[in-house]
Amino acid sequence: MFIIRWIIGRIILVLNFIFSPSSPKLTKAQQSALDEQLNHLSLYQLPACPFCVKVRRAMKRNGFNIELKNINQQSNYQDELIKYGGKRKVPCLRIANADGTDTWMYESSDIVAYLEQFSVKAA
Repeated sequence: MFIIRWIIGRIILVLNFIFSPSSPKLTKAQQSALDEQLNHLSLYQLPACPFCVKVRRAMKRNGFNIELKNINQQSNYQDELIKYGGKRKVPCLRIANADGTDTWMYESSDIVAYLEQFSVKAA
């Protein structure tokens, strides 16, 4: 089963690379303002997970620079996800609220819909 998942994962990564969406043409001021709006977000993910790819593609289409945390590469990311988010499931968007609390969003479609509110029209 591991070999099949590994092969499928590599196919997903290759197709994502070949058909990668283009980023919007934003001015430096627009990109800087957008980055400032998004600095409270981080995405816990796995590179070959198809649902994570969906979220990362939406991020690229909108020019979002959100911190990516690969839970297999750094064990502390996986530990954070389980301890604070409640389960080991990706993709998971961690939203650091102004009051010091965190919101953990798990469904890829919900994450994409949430991120769309930050999209900026290209110059």
